[in-house]
Amino acid sequence: MDGKVLVSQLKKLRDVNRAKDIKQLTHSVFPGPHCPLFGAMLAIRSIDDAYMLVVGTEECTYYTKSTTMNPMFGGFTSRCYSVVMNHHDVTFGSHTKIEKAFEELVEELNNMTAPKAVFLVSTCLGEIIGDDIDAMAADFSEKYGIHVVPVHTEHFKSESHMPGIANSISACLHMMKGVAKGDTVNVLGQRMGSFNSTELFRVLTKAGVRAGMALPGGCSVAQIEQAACAKVNIVVDGTALNLAKGMQEKFGTPYVLFERFVAPDDILYAYGELFRYLNLPLPDEVSALHKKTVQLVADAKPNLADIRYIYGNTPLPIYEFNAFMISVGMIPELIQTVELPEKPHKHLDYILENSDPYVVKTANIAPLQYVYDELQPHLYLGHEYAERLRQKGISLVRSDRAAMMLGYEVTDFILKELQRASAESKELKKERII
Repeated sequence: MDGKVLVSQLKKLRDVNRAKDIKQLTHSVFPGPHCPLFGAMLAIRSIDDAYMLVVGTEECTYYTKSTTMNPMFGGFTSRCYSVVMNHHDVTFGSHTKIEKAFEELVEELNNMTAPKAVFLVSTCLGEIIGDDIDAMAADFSEKYGIHVVPVHTEHFKSESHMPGIANSISACLHMMKGVAKGDTVNVLGQRMGSFNSTELFRVLTKAGVRAGMALPGGCSVAQIEQAACAKVNIVVDGTALNLAKGMQEKFGTPYVLFERFVAPDDILYAYGELFRYLNLPLPDEVSALHKKTVQLVADAKPNLADIRYIYGNTPLPIYEFNAFMISVGMIPELIQTVELPEKPHKHLDYILENSDPYVVKTANIAPLQYVYDELQPHLYLGHEYAERLRQKGISLVRSDRAAMMLGYEVTDFILKELQRASAESKELKKERII
């Protein structure tokens, strides 16, 4: 592939008006892990006493079952069941087959332990032929007296697994009951690591605030049922935003968006909103951390000025993180994403006012190697082959550990990693010149 030709075909971020306009470098992208069905598995497995019944083709059901047989999903005793659709179902619908399969599922589980919730997961084929899993789920709930939760995971609407996570989390609203308000906070969207190990948890604990349900991240159906007792929902990932909005509308529970922000002022704003809803004063520790982190950013700027980078996949919010890097003098050459927020958008607007990066779809790293010589970045943020990058004078920024952090600790970690990688890249480029 010709790198010059590839670059000439790319669009600039400012010329893209909707997510569909973002081009991919080749016609193929990584398949399975970027299917919403994979995302649904990730979310549902974190609910201790819930089962999933996947309705789809042989490929979809085999893929799901083989994945859930991995020890991290429960091994051979995994809580995943399947309904395989065939040509007859395509013509006449699969309602009768699903009804029979659900009856068998309940009978089998009742012989062991009565199920408390079953996620009825529809895949591409069922969505195309129009099977109404929402109506089926409602009928099954009434008939069997358990929570039957419909989840839609059609792949043709998305090139990412994230909608599968979001749809599974949002569907949990079906299980929630109206209960009296307490003084806890729910943590919505904690997909990796433990909330209990974060700075935010420590600050809340010192202030006497207890954490309630964490979804996903390890919870039970009973906790989901009582989730509306929380005083505030803390949304730590965008996949949980629709659930938070649904709980606000249905139960009046306010929410605070507290993602893995990097900019000190964004973190301070999130802390401020959270403690305002809790009717508590902002802890002195937060103010001290903010002052300390602002100084860390100022100290790092000389080391990061004019550092060019390609942004891939990180656990941080795309536009907030890129806006922060630009604010410290870094230069985005190319941003990979499948998301484009609606304008006006604070962070997207800042990026466009101060830079002019190319934009391509994620999950397409193979052809990217052909544009490295053309763009000549110092850094690559995301998942790539470190040695291949080093040969091009590019250093890999490893940001995955940030997925287990919340608060100013994110900024501290990211600044150190950006400076480490920048120093390494400068040395690599010197060696290439020599």
